[in-house]
Amino acid sequence: MVFDHACYSAGMPIPRLDVDHAALLIIDVQERLLPSIADRDRVVANGAALVRMSVELDIPHLVTEQYVRGLGRTDETITAAMPDSSRRVEKTRFSGLTDLIDEQLTTWQRSSVIVAGIEAHVCVLQTVLDLQASGRQAFVATDAISAGQPDQVGPALDRMRAAGAVPTGVVSAMYEMLGDTGNPAFKACLELAKQVR
Repeated sequence: MVFDHACYSAGMPIPRLDVDHAALLIIDVQERLLPSIADRDRVVANGAALVRMSVELDIPHLVTEQYVRGLGRTDETITAAMPDSSRRVEKTRFSGLTDLIDEQLTTWQRSSVIVAGIEAHVCVLQTVLDLQASGRQAFVATDAISAGQPDQVGPALDRMRAAGAVPTGVVSAMYEMLGDTGNPAFKACLELAKQVR
């Protein structure tokens, strides 16, 4: 079900995250792009926490890299959190929903996608719009996105919400998917939650 304000006000349920249907997509957190990004340390730290969470909860994840020759590779804090099996997808399109990623999400049978990265008003926005248009449900980690122009983040989030995306936070998404303190990953995720900025 796609979220919109009209449905919410009419009492329709907001979509929920669950481990069986979720995937994580980290968008373009790259070394040469980061120096211009507002609150970059928080974006990097929280992006790395999301990757670690995905490993603990056995949620598949993908990392995109925009124009690697010009913008460099993914920041080392995030790559340090990635297991050897992690997949980085190079792209030139602004949207992160490339054909390859679309096919991978379909293969994994993942209909909900947690999105984090930069820049909020360009690659993150276009990725979220394309995810929604594809029939998937985007969950935007608002404390793990940013932009070089901070005043662009709010309007971008407004567009994402209007398209049906659901805003969330890193810790909120983590606990929603854990669901219970009896979850075997609870202790590891509890430690991760303490690292979120």
